[in-house]
Amino acid sequence: MRFVDALLAADRPVIMELKRRDPHGGDLFGERSIREIVAEYEAAGAPCISVVTGRWFGGADSMLREVASLTDRPVLQKDFITRRDQLLKAKDLGASAVLLTAGLLPRSSMPTLVGASLELGLTPFVEVTSEAEIDALPSADQCVVAVNNKDIKNKERDPGDLDRSIRLLPALAGSGTVCPVSASGITEPQDAARLLAAGYKGLLIGTGLLRTTSLVDWLDSLDKLRNVNVP
Repeated sequence: MRFVDALLAADRPVIMELKRRDPHGGDLFGERSIREIVAEYEAAGAPCISVVTGRWFGGADSMLREVASLTDRPVLQKDFITRRDQLLKAKDLGASAVLLTAGLLPRSSMPTLVGASLELGLTPFVEVTSEAEIDALPSADQCVVAVNNKDIKNKERDPGDLDRSIRLLPALAGSGTVCPVSASGITEPQDAARLLAAGYKGLLIGTGLLRTTSLVDWLDSLDKLRNVNVP
């Protein structure tokens, strides 16, 4: 199943992320292996899994290959992709979707990378932080468009601004994307419930899930909050 289709079909549309280190260098895996985290995510019903291969966060391409070998869930590669050969490599490593960061790419590069991703059968997961970036997106109707609540130019060391997702939701709706996502800075079930209630079709959560003492309890809290229609 395509990444975007798996996310849209999910009862609980949370992309669960493997990220070895937080923005400040803190270890997020502890004593857990990649295999153990993937198994935990699958047991929790993750529709899709994200793998941060960027060196900023202690990642490596080998992580993507290992995760893809362990799961049949669609896998997103999160890294700084700027060239077609990186897309080919992502597909070879087992990715179903690739991160394209609007704020770090020349505007002229985005149509080429989106088009090449689609040709290769990869879902473009386009990360944005402003209306201008959304307005400039090519083929948004074929992309997952994700609002990054943090500042990637500062290596996401800021606490995050979840209200950015709320502010940009109308622009996302106008872009034509069928799958708006809110990403980064989501640590509490209450915040996740609020974003889904506002109209987001998916959430990407890494640090918040990796740091929780009980993934099951975190997700159960989210489900209960959604059932009472948290605003």
